[in-house]
Amino acid sequence: MLTAFDSIPAKDRVIVALDCDAWEAIALADKLAGRAQWLKIGMTLYYAEGPAIVKMFKRRGFKVFLDLKFHDIPHQVEGAARSAAASGADMITMHTVGGRAMMEAAQRGAEAGAAEYGGEVPATLGITVLTSMSPEALAETGVVRPLPEQVLALARQAKTAGISGVVASPQEAAGLRELLGPDAYIVTPGVRPAGAALGDQSRVATPAQAFAAGASHIVVGRPITEADDPVAAFDAIARELECDQA
Repeated sequence: MLTAFDSIPAKDRVIVALDCDAWEAIALADKLAGRAQWLKIGMTLYYAEGPAIVKMFKRRGFKVFLDLKFHDIPHQVEGAARSAAASGADMITMHTVGGRAMMEAAQRGAEAGAAEYGGEVPATLGITVLTSMSPEALAETGVVRPLPEQVLALARQAKTAGISGVVASPQEAAGLRELLGPDAYIVTPGVRPAGAALGDQSRVATPAQAFAAGASHIVVGRPITEADDPVAAFDAIARELECDQA
């Protein structure tokens, strides 16, 4: 299925995950400036530095995926989403298992925060099943239906809530694209170039495989940030994607 994102070069849909301290994140961002468009700020970095780190990367011309995975009562999540959007974040996340009312509240908060910031409403993304989880790990939480079915069920709920899309492993991307249609954001962590170590991920694919399956954006962290030469690692992924698009 063709998507609304196919006209964007694939390398500009690669989100580099900065799961490190501020000084290392800034150094990596400086090296990747002019190559990477997107940076991911997760809990480790945000809890240490707060909204200032988002605003700093925005001033430097990056788009920011603020991945805080909100999960609380709707009132709290609405306020959190409002603050995140007011910082200038371009994508924000919440857990779909928080329910439809919570996701609707997050959307309201994102819209209010964007109005305060004076920018576009960030993409609002629902976390389905974490890419670190195997079917066995999911079953230990009490979810007995097959993992792919759980992902699709949560994605349907996200669609009903009116948020922008979902976060899921690349292994579920094709089914999600069919379910959610061409305009939905489908952001896939668990992306590893061929031969890269898996780390704590259990459901993975290569960058080209993730896009072929229907991902709108992919998240790549340690294969770039822990490489001896992060710029060369990013460029290698970009070349792979350019060859695949040609």
